Amino acid sequence: MKLVILTGMSGAGKSTAIKMMEDIGFYCVDNLPIPLLEIFVDLVSVQNAELQKVAVGIDIRSGQSLDQLQVILDHMQESDREFEIMFLDAEDSVLVKRYKETRRTHPLAGSGRVDKGIEEERRRLQFLKTRADYIIDTSQLLTRELKAELNKIFVENQEFRNLFITILSFGFKYGIPADCDLVFDVRFLPNPYYVETLRNKTGNDREIQEYVMHYEEANAFLGKLEDMLEFLIPNYIAEGKHQLVVGIGCTGGKHRSVTLANELFKRMEKHKQFGLKIEHRDIQKDALRK
Repeated sequence: MKLVILTGMSGAGKSTAIKMMEDIGFYCVDNLPIPLLEIFVDLVSVQNAELQKVAVGIDIRSGQSLDQLQVILDHMQESDREFEIMFLDAEDSVLVKRYKETRRTHPLAGSGRVDKGIEEERRRLQFLKTRADYIIDTSQLLTRELKAELNKIFVENQEFRNLFITILSFGFKYGIPADCDLVFDVRFLPNPYYVETLRNKTGNDREIQEYVMHYEEANAFLGKLEDMLEFLIPNYIAEGKHQLVVGIGCTGGKHRSVTLANELFKRMEKHKQFGLKIEHRDIQKDALRK
């Protein structure tokens, strides 16, 4: 039997993940009282042999009994009961925003501030994050992207990558994205905007790509950027970073930044030690403003 303990920060998407696990064939139990965990595992593994995949949701709602969990997990490990831990996380600012949008109360906040509840929850769940087999940061993930990650792990049996990288194109005139970890300015390249026949096209069009990549400076920039990321990424992974947003900006976020973001994405796809996606934040904004 495959047993997955699904846990993580409140607001990081655990309830959604539980439903997704059910969809891919797991028998799921959410918020199981921690003192019953070993008894439950023994029951489903011996008396219910037809249950091949089981997921148990455990989180901060367990209250004071959460303190017993580390001892129980150690005992299960010593008794050769195999299990995996998946920890869903998100940046504090994202969690606060989600709570404000849903108008829900954080389990540890009471009548106080949400951020204080999140801080206390993070402290109390740190032991689970430390021993987790899978850590998924949902700060930048859409629901379908979270589902894709779960499918990779539990359906396709692909090797899991704890670091997820977003390559994000943007326009400086619309502001630097607040969630970027690394920001690169490609306004040093000639701007296709000033070529009449190219102005209304984007970096997703072949004509713009050929125009931008025709310049030696664009290829040199990509080569240096790729080298730097190949140096940084293993160090980020070693430091326990789970989410990296690489921003590439030009004036309007429509031509140069989109082209170079696409090219960087193609170059980074060959790496298997991290997840990867691409977004173009401002590619349509010029059209919308007209």
